[in-house]
Order: sequence, then structure tokens, then C-alpha cells
Amino acid sequence: ERVLELARRLSRGEALGTGAEEGEEGCRKHREPLEAFCREDGALLCAICRESRAHRAHTVLPLPEAARELEEQIQAGLQTLMDDRDKLLELREAEMRRNW
Repeated sequence: ERVLELARRLSRGEALGTGAEEGEEGCRKHREPLEAFCREDGALLCAICRESRAHRAHTVLPLPEAARELEEQIQAGLQTLMDDRDKLLELREAEMRRNW
């Protein structure tokens, strides 16, 4: 759910507030623009936060790349759900025919 909300907001070009460090103007702690996404924490980071001990060993991506990856993940999940729905509808139709 959190990834989906982040992807939606990234696709709309909105500033993302995913925790105590971010806000509309950017990083609350450093007042820097948010420019990276930490995969492990699912958080947006400024340049200073990105180099901090908390994220140094994490996989950090530029925002456009992170948005593209999240969109691909969401599209793959959506396709799986649509395939499952189609199978369920086929089973339902077959069961209705059998009952008639």
C-alpha cells in the first residue's frame, strides 16, 4: 500500500512526505530538495540524508528511476490481478452453466 501511494504521488509530480524528515518544501531536517529514493526504507531522501549512516549501505535510486521501477511493479501486480479475475469469471460462468 505504501509503495502504491508513493508511486501515485511520484507520477503526479507531488512532493512525498513519507515520514518525519520530509515535507512539501523538501527534507525537513536539512531543508534540501528530495532527489533520491531509498528502496529499503521506502523513503525519499535529500543529498545529505542519502549520505547519512542510516542510508549509506542501502540501495538509493534517483527519483525518475525509482518512479519507473515502482510503476513497473504496480503494472505487473495489476496484470496478475486482472489474470486472476479473468480466471475467476470463467469459473463462475462455467459453474452457472453447469447449474442451469
